[in-house]
Amino acid sequence: MCGIAGILNFDGQNSVSTEMLKKMAEVIVHRGPDGEGFFVEDNIGLAHRRLSIIDLAEGDQPMFNERKTIGIIFNGEIYNYIELKDELKQLGHSFSTNSDTEVIIKAYEQWGFSCQEKLNGMWAFALWDSTERHLFISRDRLGEKPLNYMVYKDTFLFASEIKSIMAYTGGVDVDTDMEELYLFLGYVPSPYTFYKSIKKLPAGKFLVVKDKKVSEHTYWQLPDIGETDLRKDKKKINSELSELLYDSIRIRMRSDVPYGAFLSGGLDSSSIVAIMSEISSFPVKTFTIGFNEKAFDERKKAEVIAERFRTEHAVKIVDKSSLEKSIKDILYHFDEPFADPAAIPTSFLAESAAEHVKMVLTGDGGDEVFAGYSNYQSELFAEGYQKRVPRFLKKSLPMLIDGLGNVVTGDIRYKLNRVGRVLDSFNLDFDQRLITKFVKIPPKEVKSILNDKSYQIEDFISESLYNCRLKDPFYRLNYFHLKVSLADQMLAKVDRTSMAHSLETRAPFLDHRIVELMYQVDKSLKMPKYSDQGVKYLLKEVMGQKLPKSILDRKKQGFEVPLREWFKDGEFDDMLDSTPTLNILNDCAVMKLIEENKNGQVDHGALLWRIVLLQKWMNRTIA
Repeated sequence: MCGIAGILNFDGQNSVSTEMLKKMAEVIVHRGPDGEGFFVEDNIGLAHRRLSIIDLAEGDQPMFNERKTIGIIFNGEIYNYIELKDELKQLGHSFSTNSDTEVIIKAYEQWGFSCQEKLNGMWAFALWDSTERHLFISRDRLGEKPLNYMVYKDTFLFASEIKSIMAYTGGVDVDTDMEELYLFLGYVPSPYTFYKSIKKLPAGKFLVVKDKKVSEHTYWQLPDIGETDLRKDKKKINSELSELLYDSIRIRMRSDVPYGAFLSGGLDSSSIVAIMSEISSFPVKTFTIGFNEKAFDERKKAEVIAERFRTEHAVKIVDKSSLEKSIKDILYHFDEPFADPAAIPTSFLAESAAEHVKMVLTGDGGDEVFAGYSNYQSELFAEGYQKRVPRFLKKSLPMLIDGLGNVVTGDIRYKLNRVGRVLDSFNLDFDQRLITKFVKIPPKEVKSILNDKSYQIEDFISESLYNCRLKDPFYRLNYFHLKVSLADQMLAKVDRTSMAHSLETRAPFLDHRIVELMYQVDKSLKMPKYSDQGVKYLLKEVMGQKLPKSILDRKKQGFEVPLREWFKDGEFDDMLDSTPTLNILNDCAVMKLIEENKNGQVDHGALLWRIVLLQKWMNRTIA
């Protein structure tokens, strides 16, 4: 796990500045505090910051082949490197290190760009082939590791983090066309960033930079399957899933340094810890975050698993006094506004774990792979609602529930408001319904906050789902999660917060073999309508004999932060500037949100958090 950056001048006579390359690497020292390496040859420059996990003695980068014609810088881990190394040896290749980095070089020598299809892991790497005179840049299938790039004044720049590119350019104009996407999503999705000309390389894609041209290619997609071909052979699926899950965890436990696991007490992390404990010959180190607000606190659930599997357990508490520091950290490490509030506890969790280990396994991706979000249940309800509820009730029910919500207070009002919005959304087509899931107020009210028109959320959703062959809303929601929000929200959050503390995270559920298997399973097995198990049915089937019933039966609880309460008490009003930078937002509309949240009319905590971060990022970036 590391940080990478590089420069390729399109003018072959224009040599790369070593001093500038070092400057790009220095700002991402947190990604690799164990060492640095540089390669400069004429118009190409590669920089690497290393966090040593495998082959501590000989894994330094940039790394080269024997003839020095191929050099690579690599951020991530190739988990099947031992098996690939054996295969390559049989094909006549020899190795001088025990690192997974050298395996990539040899795999490229053997299979060219197709080497990506042989790799099981998470990565962002840049490989310079001096014979072909091209730069080959790849990002892993699901997007666990980031890669940003831009063409700037006849020069191609790339880096793990945007701040490295900014270290070279000195600054890049803000792209205000991204404001609407950000307010709805809480992040800027690939291939976009909040900067003009800087792009994110999407997951499952690679770049070839040659002859002053940058071409993008796709090497991996979700299985191309139709609804009639989805699998229903439960017994065989369970067997395959169990085998793959054990193997995925086994190869992700390969490490030359101490490691552990994040543990929330939910099904996903509990499953990982259970299997790790079965495989490991020593107690697993586990790490949990807690809140003083009981509704958000998971310490007791995590302790059940820690005691069951006799782990070495550590707990850290987060409260609202941490908010100001958390905002500063988010603005720095994400380089653009990023409003998933779970970044706060995830950062503290990573900080706690980094005091004991250099690597952890996590349950990330479980909700996307096994359809664990409540939105999937909502889609099943929507299907029944549209088929069975009389037309006159479809319009009157939401209005009736909204009316009830206006005469009660507290949590009951919030719940009724939510039920009313959900029922109202059932009358929409899927694309529109998906948009309503992003925020807790009608989309037109979100749009009213913006003074200027920007890239429309409707256009983005349409483009994101264009290649999805499946038509059922349940499957299209799964496609969106796996192709968009997983990489750009969930995994971006985990990467930036863990790397801020020089901690490597590995996600067994995101082994591409598991993702491909589960994507091809019929929804009747993913979420049986008449099963007591509810969400993540197949994972519960596999783990049923290993986990306590209290964990298997517990309701879904996301890794959430009590934003509504933190904002409701007014302590953070000063964070909401009365005059947003560049006059981006409508002041009156923002003040209306603040008052409604304070009065307990609507839970605007998530949206206010997005606005706070946008304003502070704008002020910090433009100042």
